[in-house]
Amino acid sequence: MRNSTVRAVNQLTTHWAAAADTPDGSTGTVFTAAGLWPLLALLADGSGGPARAELAQALDIPAEAAGPAARELLAALAGVRGLRTATGLWTGAGLPLEEDWSAKLPAGARGTLTGDPDADAKALDAWASERTNGLIERMPVVLDEDTLLVLASALTLRLRWIQPFGEWVGEPHTGPWAGRSVRMLHRNTSLLDRVRVAHGPTGAVTLLEIVGAAGVDVHLVLGEPEAPAGGTLTTGIAAVTRALPATGASLLPDGRPGPGLAVGTVAAYSPEPRLDIQTVAFEVRSEHDLLDHARLFGLETATDTDRGHFPGLSSRPLAVTSARQSAMARFEATGFEAAAVTAFGIAAGCAPTRPRYRTRRAEVHFDRPFGFLAVHRTSRLVLAAGWVAEPDPYEPEPDDF
Repeated sequence: MRNSTVRAVNQLTTHWAAAADTPDGSTGTVFTAAGLWPLLALLADGSGGPARAELAQALDIPAEAAGPAARELLAALAGVRGLRTATGLWTGAGLPLEEDWSAKLPAGARGTLTGDPDADAKALDAWASERTNGLIERMPVVLDEDTLLVLASALTLRLRWIQPFGEWVGEPHTGPWAGRSVRMLHRNTSLLDRVRVAHGPTGAVTLLEIVGAAGVDVHLVLGEPEAPAGGTLTTGIAAVTRALPATGASLLPDGRPGPGLAVGTVAAYSPEPRLDIQTVAFEVRSEHDLLDHARLFGLETATDTDRGHFPGLSSRPLAVTSARQSAMARFEATGFEAAAVTAFGIAAGCAPTRPRYRTRRAEVHFDRPFGFLAVHRTSRLVLAAGWVAEPDPYEPEPDDF
């Protein structure tokens, strides 16, 4: 992946996190700019006038470079183990497409909109479900008789931990989850620097790296108790993309150098350091209407139906009438999975003995709302980001009674 494209996508992720739907952390969310950015770039490639300038600003690259960058990114994502991507285009039977634009689209589904919203919705839903292995069952687009074009992407990530967690039922002792029976996860490692601390505008942030068996890792991100979710996530993104320094636990002072983290030197039976990790299983699902933040995504002018904005796409005046993303993420003892479908609808415009050793020990607890980031290890591209407001509750099996 080109470094400039990775930086641009991560920049959009940062802006989206700052404007997250859950500024106070009371509601969970998940989103993927990696699924949205290529679609915006493809639209920029066929845009003109003020809409072109706005899309280029949101993309953080020149509009003339957007099309090639989108195709290169989608090709690179297709090579990431555990990640499945797809791009789809559906057009009304009478809509003329500019050959130069359509010929550059990545390989994927090509379909025709019948003009019957119900029938078209069923076909698009089937595509979304098939491309995400059933994780996203519906295409997040508003269809009506005036819809002339739908451009969509699907992204599905599945990975397994190199070292699984143990799972049991537990109750957090403090914070908003205190006293609730939840699915707790635990494991330990001798690699102290899997946990690090960074400092951002909203205070200290603790980051835990959980290594996936493929080339993607998940980083859990815990901020100060009163820090806004957006501030915690943006600091976490800066740290995992190495735009902001973070200090590993092996170099942190004794005490509580970061949220949820305790570090000290203790008597032990082994000379190896030890990091004890405790977190929760979770599942988050979100629906995003991207037009609620039209300026952030460069879509403010492109939604004006009084004129057309995509002369490089079609000779017929077109405007964006729908832009949505459906996303989910699931974190469990054995692995992680995330999926997103993003779609644009476009219409006409208008110990037994005494310890022998002294060794470093760290404990980290994610037992109150926190963020998460799925990151491609080599490029540092953030594939998905989100916020966990609610853990998975413990649901006893019938045999437990």
